[in-house]
Order: sequence, then C-alpha cells, then structure tokens
Amino acid sequence: MIDLKPSINFWHDFKSNQIAGLWLFLGSRRSLKVIHPSIFQLLVWGVLGGAANTLFSWMVAGDGGQFNSQGLVSYALWPFLALIVGIFLSQRTNNPRLMLVPAILWLVLDTNIALLQSFIQYLGQLDYLPYSLYNYLPGLFMVLFVWQSLAVVWVFARELKWPWWERALIMLATLVTLVVWQGSVRSQPIWKVEDVPPTFAEDAFYAQSRLLHKALEQIQYGEFAQSHWYFLGVAGASYQDVFKSEIMRIKDQFDTRFGTFGRSMMLVNNPDTRTQIPIASRTSIAMALNRIGQQMNRESDVLFLYMTSHGAPNDFEIENAPLDLQQVDPKWLREALDKSGIRWRVIVVSSCFSGSFISSLQSPDTLIITASAADRQSFGCTNEADYTYFGRALFDQAMRDHHSMKDAFQQAKQTVAKWESAQGFEPSEPQWVIGKNMELMLPQLEQHLFPQQTLPQATAISHEEKTHGTSAKKQVL
Repeated sequence: MIDLKPSINFWHDFKSNQIAGLWLFLGSRRSLKVIHPSIFQLLVWGVLGGAANTLFSWMVAGDGGQFNSQGLVSYALWPFLALIVGIFLSQRTNNPRLMLVPAILWLVLDTNIALLQSFIQYLGQLDYLPYSLYNYLPGLFMVLFVWQSLAVVWVFARELKWPWWERALIMLATLVTLVVWQGSVRSQPIWKVEDVPPTFAEDAFYAQSRLLHKALEQIQYGEFAQSHWYFLGVAGASYQDVFKSEIMRIKDQFDTRFGTFGRSMMLVNNPDTRTQIPIASRTSIAMALNRIGQQMNRESDVLFLYMTSHGAPNDFEIENAPLDLQQVDPKWLREALDKSGIRWRVIVVSSCFSGSFISSLQSPDTLIITASAADRQSFGCTNEADYTYFGRALFDQAMRDHHSMKDAFQQAKQTVAKWESAQGFEPSEPQWVIGKNMELMLPQLEQHLFPQQTLPQATAISHEEKTHGTSAKKQVL
C-alpha cells in the first residue's frame, strides 16, 4: 500500500522525496512507499524544478536570450495538471494526503532530469561530447520528458490495480497532453531568443565584386626559372568564427614563412568580413583557381588549397546566410581544378567526412590530405577556438617543427589522436594520399617551401671546416 507517513522534519522528507523520484525514474512502485508529501515539500520542489528548467533554458539560449515570463507559466502547467490528477485520486481512494503525491513525484523527477540536461548542455559547450551525439540529444531529452510523466501514471496504475482499458485510456490522454504542452514550451521557452532574419547589407553586396576582382588581380606571375607555391584558403561556414580565424592565420603563415606573399588568396564566409574579404562560393573558388592557373608555371609551380568548414559525406558546406549558395562536392571540385590547368596540387580538406573527397581528387600529380576518414567526423569547431583540431595540429604545430609535409602530417595525426582520446571522441583518422608523380616531385617542391632550413646546417659545416683547417695549420707550423 502507499505509505503516507506524517512529516518528521524537512530534510528527512526532502531526502525521502529525492529517493522516491529516483525510484520513479525506474518505474518502480517503491517510489510510493518512501514519499513524504506536504504542502511545504510541494512548494520547495516547485521552486527547484522551475530553477533547474530556467538554468537549462538559459544555457540553451546563450548570450542572446532574454527572460520570458510566459515560459515559466507554460512550465507550471504540467505540475498543475499533476495536482489535478492528485485531487482526482484522493477523491477516488478517499485519502486526502494522496492529493500532493503525483505533483511532488513529477517535480522531483523533472528537477533531476533538468539538471542532467543542463550538465550535458555544459559539456557540449565545452566541446567535450562526441559530435555524433548531438544528433540524438533532442530525441533523448524528449524521451526523458515523456517518461517522467508516463512513469507517474504507470506506478499509480499498477499500485491501484486499474483495469487495462483504464490504464490505456489514461496513458493515451497523458501522451496527447504532453504533445500539446511540448508545443507550448517550444514556442515559449523560459529564456527566449528572438529570431532575427539574417541579412546581407547593401555595402557588402556592392563591395563583393570589387573585393573579388582586387584579390584576383594581385595574384602575381611565377618566375620561370624556379618553383613557387600558391595558396588558396576557403572558409566555408559563416556561422562559426573558427573557420575565418583559421584561414586568416594559415594564410599569414604561408605569406610570411613560406613565401607566398603576392601569390595567395582567401575566400571567407563570415558576417564580420563581408566588406573586407571575398566570400567563398563555387563561383569565387572557380575564378580563383582559374586566375592562379593562368599566373603559375604549369610545370614547376604548385597550388596549396586549404578548405575548412563543416561537412557531410561527399559534401563540403558553403554557407553564408541569407545567400543561397551551392555546396562543394568532390566531383565539382575536381572539374574546377582540371579546368584551371593547375598540374601540381596539394589539397587539404578539413571537415567531417572529408575523406570522401579522396577518390574524386586523386591523380598522379596530387597530394590529398583530409582531416578525417570518409566515415568519420573531425573536431574542434567552436566559436572560441582559433583553429580546428586538425588545423592547429598541422599548421600551428607540426609545420613549425618539421620541414617535410609527410613528417608534419604524421605528427599532426598523432596529436589529433591524443586530443580526441583525451576527450573521449571517436578517432577522426586523418588521411594522406599522394600520387606517384607528386611523390617524386614533392621533395623538390619542399625545398622552395622551406628554403631557409638548409642554411643553418651549411653555415655550421663551413664554420667547422674553417676551424678544423685553422687548427691543422697551427699544428703544421
């Protein structure tokens, strides 16, 4: 039978109700054995439930949210319905103290679930969750919400031995009510973010044509007598700053350290750069490749193409709302590269599932590096980061330590694996695929990418020879 012992003290009742909530989560009738209902406990758990749900709503809304009192009213609807159910049960069983039990049980379980959701949301903000989990979180939260309400009906139906038709009818009514309530909560959260339609300002609209042509015109000819590296960076998604930051930093690294100044260009999708840098689109990428192909020496110059964004299998995201931009797929990219006439290519694609680009881009004259395998995700895409995981490991670390692309890739691959293992992520498995001609040509091209690295060794040898020669002369004399 349901145990409705009188109150002993507040903390004893509080602990008992917390335990009852945990048993309720398991669908156990034991929750009805340990609960200690009282008006004071109802008020306390009501405040805690409202606070926990406010916390979760605030974390979801982020900095752009504003408190919405209507959302708090919408939240209070469900415990109020649970209280009405309690009144009905108390009348049916002739037990007045049973009136508070459904509402208290629901509030205890809802409070704990809201705190759990807040913790998961916090881990997501720190980028500690596997990316594959984000697709399932909304469904998981919905299941938890539905269960916390059905569990109350379930334990009472079993304890009071309702007939099957009555159980089915009440369960169905509960589900219908949940659907209506969830629709209300979705449109009226406790912390609300007002939807602001994305805009593309007039000054940016007219500036883009000028910016693109200026960037194309500054691509210089390569000298016929030596090899040159050309750099093209593409930041695809506008809604996360990490891609913009990464491209800008890597272009600067190539210009200052690897000598591509005057032979480099970047295309960036980001609201902050629309009046400063050409946007990334299929059109601008094709025009940039064609211009580089016209300016470079086909037989001796090489293109370093770096693309960073979100991705899906056979899809590199190009997004700059409210513009409707076509996505970049491997087949289109291969055709654009072939039309440009660029022979020697180093292509680095940093996005989830970027390994799916390899088969289409392969050629004897091409080195392809991807941040992930064809069936894996890559990580580090947050607004707070300056680089993605792979971008930081390869450019900010490995290419500062090594003077060989293969060695730099191997170090970056190991570094990324360590970071992913520490965070509990599924390994992204970066890929390296090189054509036969490029494998022979790359060491020669790397001499022009890292020309300064040969000087210290030569200087040291010359100094050693001079010292040794001077000593020999002294001995002879």
